[in-house]
Amino acid sequence: MGPFIGALIRPVGGWVSDKMGGAKVTQIVSIIMIASALGVAYFMAAAYRSPTPEQYFWPFFVLFIVLFTATGLGNGSTFRTIAMVFNAEQAGPALGWTSAVAAYGAFFIPKVFGEQINATTPEYALYGFAIFYAVCLVLNWWFYLRPNAYVKNP
Repeated sequence: MGPFIGALIRPVGGWVSDKMGGAKVTQIVSIIMIASALGVAYFMAAAYRSPTPEQYFWPFFVLFIVLFTATGLGNGSTFRTIAMVFNAEQAGPALGWTSAVAAYGAFFIPKVFGEQINATTPEYALYGFAIFYAVCLVLNWWFYLRPNAYVKNP
């Protein structure tokens, strides 16, 4: 259900990025992804320690849906940013490379998450993802949003 929501909302991310700017939308979405990944990690850890883990299902579920929605919006904003940063000749290869990396992520993320579930520490995977999202947040700000940015792409 999560990847379906992410794929379904992707065009909305592009549309909003056309209105607000791809880097701004990516920045906002990155913050949402960090917060939701940390929230999911918190509720999963709490559920593992609880004699009644079902009480954590709804917050876990809602935050996971928010995380998948944010990834879809971020996907659309990233592709909009690429189209703005690169010239027409470079944009196609950059989009292709980005798609390839995204396809690898679709393998890597469930694999890491599954291994951590088997180890009964799925929150560690989510902490790692939150750190990755934070690095992306800083890189996005540095290259596209800060004063004197390499490419001004609001």
